[in-house]
This record gives sequence, structure tokens and C-alpha cells, in this order.
Amino acid sequence: MTSQRPSQAAALKTPTPQLSLRLFGWLGFASFVVALDQITKFIVVSELALWDRVQVLPFFAWVRYHNPGAAFNFLANSGGWQRWFFVCLALGFSAYLIWELSRLAKHEKVLGWVFSLILGGAIGNMLDRWINGYVVDFILVHYQVHEFPAFNIADSALFCGAALWILTMLIEYRAEKAQIQRRGELDERDKTEIER
Repeated sequence: MTSQRPSQAAALKTPTPQLSLRLFGWLGFASFVVALDQITKFIVVSELALWDRVQVLPFFAWVRYHNPGAAFNFLANSGGWQRWFFVCLALGFSAYLIWELSRLAKHEKVLGWVFSLILGGAIGNMLDRWINGYVVDFILVHYQVHEFPAFNIADSALFCGAALWILTMLIEYRAEKAQIQRRGELDERDKTEIER
């Protein structure tokens, strides 16, 4: 039996207003990413025919490609089952990201950006798969005949979120390693002083 009164227990389960506002802000940013992704894809589909290419710079072109698979056309020719697999995967991962966003402390702003970028990118591409059965890619970066696979705003958000997440983990790892090293140096100094 707990020693908490019912009002205390209810207060622990109910998110604080600041938490709800922070979550709303992160979800708002993710929604902005989804909207930007869908608007740009709508413009591309309205203005370009499939496989069209408009050269903008010597290394950059607007295109219209349809990708029924994942990144780099992974599973593109798998008979259609991959469509619903990737939709379910995106829905499950999006639920996980929303849960993680709801648990973030006020000072964890970088992780808020990370999860929001990834959430927006995942939902943007999931909507394409759900509605069309493929993802519309339209940004092509190339050098002469060497082309990087075409991508879109959702892919860019996913990439930026993942890169920021990896960078954050590396920074945290280095900080923890330095802290452990400092503790070890302090322990050695304490041992030396005790031995004296």
C-alpha cells in the first residue's frame, strides 16, 4: 500500500502543463516538416512528369522519381508487400518517438529537435507510401555521370535528425569518458595523500 494520498498519486500520473506545451511544440515542428515535405512533393507532381529532370546547377537538378522501396531503392522490386511493411514500421516508430518526446526534460532540447525531425520525416514518407504506394523523390545531387540517389524533404529531415542524434551521442560519450577520467585522477590523488 502506498503512503501517497489519491491527489498526490493523480498528480504524478498527470503530465504537467509545461510538459504538454513542450510536447505540443515538438509535435508542431514535426508537423511543419510533414507539411513542407507534402507541399514540395505536390508541387513536383503538379509540374513534372515522371522521370523529368530540370538542371538547376552543374551538380544539382530537380527530378520526379517514384521509389516504392526504402532508402537507395532498398526492396523496391519486392512485389508490393514492402509498402505496408514500411507503413507499419513508420507508424510504430512514430508512436515510439511521440512517447520519447513526451518524456523529455526541459533541458533536453537537442533531443527534441532530433526526435521531431525524425518523426516529421518518417510521417512524410509514410503518407506517400500509404496514399500512393511509393515515395516521391525530387532532389538530385550529382557530379558528371555519378549520381547520389534522389531524395526529398522527409529524407533530409530523417538524415539531419539521425546525424544530430549521432553527434549528440558522441558528445555525451566524450563528456562521460572525461568525467570518468577526472574521477580516476581524483581517486589517485586521494590515495597518494592517504599514503603520505
